[in-house]
Amino acid sequence: MGRKVTVATCALNQWALDFEGNLQRILKSIEIAKHKGARYRLGPELEICGYGCWDHYYESDTLLHSLQVLAALLESPVTQDIICDVGMPVMHRNVRYNCRVIFLNRRILLIRPKMALANEGNYRELRWFTPWSRTRQTEEYFLPRMIQDLTKQETVPFGDAVLATWDTCIGSEICEELWTPHSPHVDMGLDGVEIFTNASGSHHVLRKAHARVDLVTMATTKNGGIYLLANQKGCDGDRLYYDGCAMIAMNGSVFAQGSQFSLDDVEVLTATLDLEDVRSYRAEISSRNLAASRVSPYPRVKVDFALSCHEDVLLPLSDPVEWKYHSPAEEISLGPACWLWDFLRRSRQAGFFLPLSGGVDSAATACLVYSMCRQVCEAVKNGNQEVLADVRAIVNQTSYTPQDPRELCGRVLTTCYMASENSSRETCDRAKELAQQVGSHHIGLNIDPAVKAVMGIFSLVTGKRPLFAVQGGSSRENLALQNVQARIRMVVAYLFAQLSLWSRGTQGGLLVLGSANVDESLLGYLTKYDCSSADINPIGGISKSDLRTFVQFCVERFQLSALQSILAAPATAELEPLANGQVSQTDEEDMGMTYAELSVYGRLRKMAKTGPYSMFCRLLNMWGDTWTPRQVADKVKRFFSKYSLNRHKMTTLTPAYHAENYSPDDNRFDLRPFLYNTGWPWQFRCIDNQVLQLERTEPQDLDGVD
Repeated sequence: MGRKVTVATCALNQWALDFEGNLQRILKSIEIAKHKGARYRLGPELEICGYGCWDHYYESDTLLHSLQVLAALLESPVTQDIICDVGMPVMHRNVRYNCRVIFLNRRILLIRPKMALANEGNYRELRWFTPWSRTRQTEEYFLPRMIQDLTKQETVPFGDAVLATWDTCIGSEICEELWTPHSPHVDMGLDGVEIFTNASGSHHVLRKAHARVDLVTMATTKNGGIYLLANQKGCDGDRLYYDGCAMIAMNGSVFAQGSQFSLDDVEVLTATLDLEDVRSYRAEISSRNLAASRVSPYPRVKVDFALSCHEDVLLPLSDPVEWKYHSPAEEISLGPACWLWDFLRRSRQAGFFLPLSGGVDSAATACLVYSMCRQVCEAVKNGNQEVLADVRAIVNQTSYTPQDPRELCGRVLTTCYMASENSSRETCDRAKELAQQVGSHHIGLNIDPAVKAVMGIFSLVTGKRPLFAVQGGSSRENLALQNVQARIRMVVAYLFAQLSLWSRGTQGGLLVLGSANVDESLLGYLTKYDCSSADINPIGGISKSDLRTFVQFCVERFQLSALQSILAAPATAELEPLANGQVSQTDEEDMGMTYAELSVYGRLRKMAKTGPYSMFCRLLNMWGDTWTPRQVADKVKRFFSKYSLNRHKMTTLTPAYHAENYSPDDNRFDLRPFLYNTGWPWQFRCIDNQVLQLERTEPQDLDGVD
């Protein structure tokens, strides 16, 4: 009689709304799980659409494309003969739920909605989803036609139930439910569930891994059982970095540990465990058994399948492992560096531009890019073909293979010391020495001519010449003279980020890196729109004290001796030319759309909550008398391409008087990602297919389109 089970969990680097890429990563993880002998595969929370879709969850497009991906998974031969547990949003009776869809051999076994939603800190799940509140109850869920055609099922169970296979019982938890005071695994375990699964979308916070591991091990210490945790990993298109840490535990011990930070898009963990170990562990906990005899039973979905094989006597079992934790300094060296890598490759830029002042914060930021380069070289050395393809695209050289982190750093990092008359020789030397040690392309320049020119304009207009405090000037004059230097550095940084590669005869532009730490931001100790204004800031959530620890770590781990003097030093602080005198440029020509059209797109996107496909359908009716379906499709695609390409600019939008309901203020009002797959391949293909259908047939009612 078989009793050994091989189960798989994974960490996937999914990307919000990248249905095409997400599908391929899910399929790859299932393929690896099967290859390792697993009969059950668990994936991260909302893996089909990506966790960080935010207000896109309101859109019917997100539900539609998730169903299309589910259909592709059901249809794939890869998903045969293994129970697949995938995450996606599902609408049941006009209510949106965050769900697990569990299926086997083209049949959906159960849709299990999340019962406790994360709604604190960075999480706003109650904004988009409703928790399932009917414990131990299920309803019939009527499948959409595109799924019915595949599964030959009209309805499937939807709700709080567990799966009963021939040899064991499996119950689902979803992320937050593990963190609640009375987690579902408690009652499920008492009711005989032996395998618990948890699909998470849990982001990295320094020193958080301990809590996650403790919760999983404690769940199985008190109750016995096998616990699988899956997690999202990487940058999902926003400020958060999801840090993997997939794991498999049994009876209070960890049997498989996934990496917390890694450049692998797909990571699959398996363990082979003996169900009899769970049963014997539970046998002698009499208090548990008394409680179990009184527990209310869960609805059971019978599954005609076994996780074990008949002849498994010789199948080797997994051994327990001791969880290896990173120190906070290691976490800083790895987490933000992985986030930088995802941001660089997905934004399709050629590298980073960093104003390097010779102080701790910008030095720490340079160290993070160097750490990123080390991880890229290591991943390539270990045979990661995706990282190799990405790095070749970034440096625009198809035969390039990175081997030395310093050499790679020279290609992807440009540092710049921007001197003024108030700069010291020491900071200049420290910046230059660090740049040499990490290998960045370093530029030294002087901003005094620009500062004098700007102040000259002010004096010319006002007849006044402000002075520093030491020269007898007021505090207002003193502050203004400091700020103008800081702001000119920002202007120079963006100019060089756009044109320094051009001046060197290579292609592409650079992402400007900010280096204001979390303490400075909290206090407001930074000049608005100075070098704190950047495309991204990898240290913006890290304290000064942790940064100093990290820099000291870099001295030892990376042998960057230049950092010692930095640590020892005290911290201190119309667009185109006229043509024959006439304007040759208009906004509407530049945008490729009129302002009137733009306001329609804005209202549909924000207020009507339409994605590309829904907007196309709506505009067919609104603009059908004026434009052909193909012209409407072109307009919608142009808008979404430009919108998503420029969305990152909303992150520094100045707070404005709120007079229009399609405001794109991403900080308070319009919670959507700012890093998109700007090709929108899946969505645009749906539009193109609909255009072809309309061009082949007479005009028809679009309401019936699946």
